[in-house]
Amino acid sequence: MFTIAFFAILLISAVFHEYMHGWAANELGDSTPKDLGRLTLNPAAHIDPVTTLLLPAFLLWATGGQFMFAAAKPVPFNPYNLKYPKYGPAIVGVAGPLGNIALAVVFALIVRWLQLPPVISSLAVLVVWANVLLAVFNLVPIPPLDGSHVLISLLPPRWERLIMFLEKYGLLIFFFFLFFLSGLLLPVIAGVAYVLLGANGLNILFSTLAQMSF
Repeated sequence: MFTIAFFAILLISAVFHEYMHGWAANELGDSTPKDLGRLTLNPAAHIDPVTTLLLPAFLLWATGGQFMFAAAKPVPFNPYNLKYPKYGPAIVGVAGPLGNIALAVVFALIVRWLQLPPVISSLAVLVVWANVLLAVFNLVPIPPLDGSHVLISLLPPRWERLIMFLEKYGLLIFFFFLFFLSGLLLPVIAGVAYVLLGANGLNILFSTLAQMSF
């Protein structure tokens, strides 16, 4: 039950993540996401068969249930239409992770403040975990992850060679990181979850994760 629920939560959270990219771009003056029908919370507009469905299923199987990551179709935007050409892409890039953190905070407060039935508490902490996972993972500065937009916006011109290298080999670096190094993020993700949920909420989370079958 919780495995299917977590998969659904991760999918919805990834859709919200992409919506936030589109919202930020639109607010900064680029209507591309809206024109392409991506400024919506309708999952049909954002789901990618590979990265949203097959990738998380494969990661679940490959890691024995220890790690799962999903991504919706990236929302396209034109950086030249943004109000701030230099830092606009960074703002758009960070909007997705910030949206996930906002969702995580809301559900963490619900867990902390309300006396919920055990099943509802378990689902709520899974929302926190999924959104913290998406936020932290997407802030890694490797293309096509959001952190790369922030990094490239902040680097001075003399780092052009590094930027070109990341843009050329970013996808290969990404998959290497995904399959061999992504486990390094788990302590960071767990630490953020602990800050949001507290000791009691984290115990509920780990108990729920232990009940998930893969």
